[in-house]
Amino acid sequence: MIRLRQVEKAYRTADRSVPVLREVSFDVAAGQFCAVTGPSGSGKSTLLNLVGLLDRPTAGSIALDGQEVATASADRCAEIRNRALGFVFQAFHLLPRLTAWENVALPLLYRGVPRARRRPLALAMLETVGLADRADHRPSQMSGGQCQRVAVARALIGEPRLILADEPTGSLDSVTAGEIMELLRDLNRRLGVTVLMVTHDRDLAGACQRRIEMLDGRVVADTAAA
Repeated sequence: MIRLRQVEKAYRTADRSVPVLREVSFDVAAGQFCAVTGPSGSGKSTLLNLVGLLDRPTAGSIALDGQEVATASADRCAEIRNRALGFVFQAFHLLPRLTAWENVALPLLYRGVPRARRRPLALAMLETVGLADRADHRPSQMSGGQCQRVAVARALIGEPRLILADEPTGSLDSVTAGEIMELLRDLNRRLGVTVLMVTHDRDLAGACQRRIEMLDGRVVADTAAA
């Protein structure tokens, strides 16, 4: 599903190049739930942005489903993001003026799906994440956990092959974080979607099938669940 080889990322400042990722190589199999852990500044979110085609590596190869994407055109990257990837963020990134179902349906809008078809598909996805009764509520009318469930539903609505989750429980209390983690694990098992999740929470990472640990831009450990 994901294949990285010798991936590097550096950012230019006025007088020098600042390395963020160094010689990162690993594979993630289709259907796997993989956590990426490490301290702040270790390169976790940068790695997720590269896999999500939101940024480009300075060097190295990134392949999704066997297709090289590190050098793909901007239009091709946008197409892959819309068709194959789903994103879940710590801050939810829901549009405040839209209802839950309208937020979930946004990826379908970008695909040109008519409104008459978008609503039933969005309602079905909200039912999948246990929020059918909040379809017409706006983000301000829902709890943090409910907003994150809406965000997960939005990520899944386009039937992506890969979910990229950046600290999806970081803004939630421990109980709600556990509920969101269990939701992601359940969807991973039932739908077979691959999940790559960045997290600081070692307990949540330990519940994943695999944990990749980063430090100073490098992969320093790669362990599977016992």
